[in-house]
This record gives sequence, C-alpha cells and structure tokens, in this order.
Amino acid sequence: MLIRSWNLFHGRTVPSGRKRHFERMVKLVCESGPAIVALQELAAGTVPRLEAWSGYAAFGDVAAPARLPRNLGILLTDLDPNRLRSAVEGQANAILVARSLEVTDHRSIVLNPRAFRKRVAEDLGLGVVARLAWARERRICQALRVRLEDGRTVVVGNLHATSFRDDKRVADAELLRAAAFVDGLADPEEPVVLAGDFNVTVVTSPTLRALGTSEWGFSPAGPGLDHVLVRGLMPRGPERQWPEDLRRHGDVLLSDHAPVELEVR
Repeated sequence: MLIRSWNLFHGRTVPSGRKRHFERMVKLVCESGPAIVALQELAAGTVPRLEAWSGYAAFGDVAAPARLPRNLGILLTDLDPNRLRSAVEGQANAILVARSLEVTDHRSIVLNPRAFRKRVAEDLGLGVVARLAWARERRICQALRVRLEDGRTVVVGNLHATSFRDDKRVADAELLRAAAFVDGLADPEEPVVLAGDFNVTVVTSPTLRALGTSEWGFSPAGPGLDHVLVRGLMPRGPERQWPEDLRRHGDVLLSDHAPVELEVR
C-alpha cells in the first residue's frame, strides 16, 4: 500500500508565475494509484473539485476560511498568487482515499486555538512577534478511519503545522498536539498514519525524534519538513522524496515542496 503527502503551495510553481496548477498537481500525485494521499495548502474553493480531478474519494477540511465567495476568491488570487496566497481564497487540507477503501470516520482538530497558544506561549516564553505570527493563520489536523481491503482499519492523520522560522518550537507544539489527537482516536493495536507538512525536521523537533522511539512507535522520519509516518504497519523502506524531474512542468517545478511517499504492508 502506497501513501503519499504533498504540500501544493497554493498551486504555485518554482520559479513563481501567475498561472496555478491545482488540477495538474492533484492528477500527478494520484498517478500510479496510491491508496491514500494527504494534501496541504489547497485553496478552500478547490475542495469540491478534488474527486473529479483525482477519481478518489476526497475528504477536505478548511483551515483558513475564504474571505470572499469561492469563485471570486480564486479569480482574485489568480491575479497575483505570489502575493495574495491564502489571504482571500482561504486554505484547506484534504485526504484522498482510493475507491476500493471505506472511510468510516472523519474528524478534525484545530492545532493552534487561542487557549492552547496562550498556555504554550507562556510555557515557552514566546515574545510578541512569535505570538502574533502563531495567531495569524488557523492550522488543523484532520483524521480519517479507513477500512483496508484486508479488513483492517487504520487512522490517518494529515496536518500542516505553522511555519515560523524564528522559533521551531511553535510547529513542534502543534506536531505534538496532532500526534496526541490521532493516537487518542486509534483503538489499541490499530495502525496509525501521520502525514503532512510538519514544518520541522528531526534536527529541529524533539517531538519528531520522540515519535520514532519505542514510546510512540512510529517509523523513522526522513530529513525534510514533509513526512509520512506509520505505526502498526510495516514500511517497505524509508520515506522517499520525489526527485525534481517527477514534478517538472516545462521550465518550472510544481510546488516548492516535493511529494513524499512511503510504501507499507
């Protein structure tokens, strides 16, 4: 079973251009038939289109609501996507699930609610700049319970943590909250997948390092910011990051992130 995760960068490219490629990206990441795909940095208005683009069952959750009606927000952002990004069209996460699998539960949690930010900011001694940056954009972790073809069920979490380069403890706190969320949803011995853009690496995140220990029991994380971690499933190798040629489109790269994938049994 192949599991993938990709931050779509609001459909943008590297180098940046005015044209966005949400549909092309979704179709690309679904090529070769992965069982589960976790997506981040979608425009909120693209969520209803995901099933048509992918052929998969799509489960989206809005992190930052659009400030304008769906089509108007997307059209306005298309005028200058590099500057506006999610400012008017909002932002969402989504999990795509192959039609051969059954989804029996769908939940989500806010990773940076006000009370949580206040408590952690006090514990960490965060300054005003960090507190304001953390409050700027709502972040979520979504979770599905998926019944596999062999009858087993697995809890699949998908998160996009806050990006704050000056203090990675912010994203680390959100990662711990997301891990506790999916762990709490799982039944004893039920497999768990935790995927997404964690915005931390094993170097910068005590939580990410701890997840790979016997206490949490997840598979080892690769070197980047994007991850697919599993517990209770057997990886067939380490996380793999796509080489640039697989996401090259003409003279540009689709997204500033490479998809990551993990094959399990």
